[in-house]
Amino acid sequence: MIRLSAFALAVGLALTGQVASGETYPDHPVRLISPNPAGGANDTIVRIMAAKLGALLNASFVVDNRGGAGGKIGAEAAARAAPDGYTLLAASVSTHSFAPAANARLGYDPIKDFAPISLMALVQNLLVASPALPVADVGALAALAKAQPGRLNYASGGPGSTSHFAVAVFVNLAGIQNETIHVPYKGGGPALMAIMANEAQFYFGPMAGMVPYVESGRVKALAISGTARSPALPDVPTMGEAGFPQYRAVGWFGLMAPAGTPDTIVETLSAAVAEAAKSQDVMTGLHAQGIEPAFSRPAEFSAFVQDQLDLHRKLVEELDLKLAQ
Repeated sequence: MIRLSAFALAVGLALTGQVASGETYPDHPVRLISPNPAGGANDTIVRIMAAKLGALLNASFVVDNRGGAGGKIGAEAAARAAPDGYTLLAASVSTHSFAPAANARLGYDPIKDFAPISLMALVQNLLVASPALPVADVGALAALAKAQPGRLNYASGGPGSTSHFAVAVFVNLAGIQNETIHVPYKGGGPALMAIMANEAQFYFGPMAGMVPYVESGRVKALAISGTARSPALPDVPTMGEAGFPQYRAVGWFGLMAPAGTPDTIVETLSAAVAEAAKSQDVMTGLHAQGIEPAFSRPAEFSAFVQDQLDLHRKLVEELDLKLAQ
């Protein structure tokens, strides 16, 4: 979490919601586009944050799920919206790092078409398998895929999505990219349902929303992507512990507005995200899902997004990842 210094004073001032014209923002409901179906990581984070932002700014933040194409459909809708602060995007590493890095056909420019507001959360990725799959760890999964080429399907939330990138890095490092079959779904929620039904055998995506399914035995957790185990699933090893120390793929989620949104509105929203991220109810809700709340100033978030885009373009090139299919 990016700490506040002089920002602390700005929070109190910005939350008064006064824009340059003297009008109060927001004075009617704000549409918050979640570019994924219900049930996935983005949707989990968005709904927790939307409720808190609405309470802080005394307005309704209405979640609008626009799933499909790994988040690109929702991101494009937000990019084309009026820059008045009443349509926002729950952006992610999928919409602003993976999809552009994979040279996917986008109807938006991830840098030019948006005004970054703030980070909202950082999420580790979790590798899960169908309970029907006879494997107990990552090594066994790789060995089974090699022993039965063409028999194992891996799910993703769509081409260029967070989960597609996460699993593509894994199958590449494990040497099973040609032995396994990618089955894209319309979001992380549907992909996870496919694992439970054994339509696909493994999935590697943001752990947000997956913890209850692991605890109930509906999916089998094999490893987590971070450098340290998650308090939400302390018995699940890291990818490093599982024999893949070079694995890199973590998720970030943030709030953006269409380019051209007034700076005063952007600052008001950034300050509200900072307050929300520090609140006990938001921290409790997110931590229970293995999510770390985060916040940042708009300029810091803008630099972060550019750095992440550069990083993932480099990874796509180094690993020769094929993500756009």
